[in-house]
Amino acid sequence: MKRLLAAVVALFTLAFSLPVIASEQDILLTVRAGEDVHEFTIRDLRDLGEREVVTSTIWSDGEQRFVGVSLDRLLSHVDVAEGTLEAAAVNDYAVEIPMSDVRAGGPIVAYMRNGERMSLRDKGPLWIIYPYDSGAEFRTEEVYSRSIWQLNRITVN
Repeated sequence: MKRLLAAVVALFTLAFSLPVIASEQDILLTVRAGEDVHEFTIRDLRDLGEREVVTSTIWSDGEQRFVGVSLDRLLSHVDVAEGTLEAAAVNDYAVEIPMSDVRAGGPIVAYMRNGERMSLRDKGPLWIIYPYDSGAEFRTEEVYSRSIWQLNRITVN
């Protein structure tokens, strides 16, 4: 009986320590623009077109390979061209991103890092990533502060 109890405890401990990856059908991102609300699964985001950003970050060692949808492509898809973005995380932490950041070669909404989907524990499932290594303008405290992880909603104000 003691062995069975120990096995059950070990199983539960292991189950709760594993990273949880969102399923293909889970809504990962909600974009609100006025009265319009758009919800995206991982498949929806992929269907918008993938962009890869290979860069180092201040939160990780060495170069990282991120794949996601360009923020400019995402907002174009929902017909947003002006305003200020409020990007918010699962824990309600929020940052403002000016529309001037939303341009070709700018940030992506990353859903993969080094070939793997990101779990909540690994700053996922979504993380706004700028191409930090592509220019000094992307390596500022202001830009780093906009690189919100565990992103789950964007509101256009």
